[in-house]
Amino acid sequence: MEYAALNNGVRMPMLGFGVYQVDDHEVCRRCVSDAIATGYRLLDTASVYLNEEAVGRAVKESGVPRGDFFLTSKVWIQDMGYEQTLRAFDRTLARLGTDYLDLYLVHMPFGDVFGAWRAMERIYREGRTRAVGVCNFSIPRLADLAVHFEVVPAVNQVETHLFSQQQPMKRYADVNGILLEAWSPFAEGRNGFFSHAVLSRLARKYGKTVAQIELGWLMQRGIAVIPKSVHRERIEENFGSIGFRLSDEDMATVAACDTGKPVVGDFDDPAFVKDLCGRKYDI
Repeated sequence: MEYAALNNGVRMPMLGFGVYQVDDHEVCRRCVSDAIATGYRLLDTASVYLNEEAVGRAVKESGVPRGDFFLTSKVWIQDMGYEQTLRAFDRTLARLGTDYLDLYLVHMPFGDVFGAWRAMERIYREGRTRAVGVCNFSIPRLADLAVHFEVVPAVNQVETHLFSQQQPMKRYADVNGILLEAWSPFAEGRNGFFSHAVLSRLARKYGKTVAQIELGWLMQRGIAVIPKSVHRERIEENFGSIGFRLSDEDMATVAACDTGKPVVGDFDDPAFVKDLCGRKYDI
């Protein structure tokens, strides 16, 4: 496994396993168990995914010591705010069956972000999470936190893949000690991702799959990845992205495919933001 050192010295695996949209608890428990057996130790969930209990059950049943895992969860928009975020964190710990997290994230840059971040700072300083971070934050929103708070986010989890490479964000994050983590690294298969000419050519050249080339390319850029699958063969395939490197020329060839535009979620689209902020869940 490859690791990144966060801005507080905590080591975080560069390859993890995500469980977004795996809301059937038995399916979630099974695929997380398969991921653990394959070798994944970073497990990424969120309160709004409604599957924290299943993730916690798989961790407990694995027999692997809790300290070997890197557990991540997130607070949703409806729980943003100082007191609300503290309560949401307690619920997350209870559902996961643990007394601490390795990383706790603000899931969306909307609502009472400042109140939530004050709660995140408290949780972090109390040692109840080893690191705190954010998701889907733009450069100005990250700079805003840096100006007003002492604790700088350790991670920004954002949509990052072949088509939306987050190049300006990566430069900003590198300068400010923030690790980028890619959600939807396969762009949800959109835009013909799995048959893309450049990735397909490189897959043949390196004896890898398109998915492995994409994940390896992201990690080689210093970006952590959390691919999701409910199929054991794909879970194992994705794990095979560790341990190879693309040439500088091939890295540049993939970089040239960047459109600079999101494929899955446009956080600059008012209609998209309105829909997100209007979603309420029993969490």
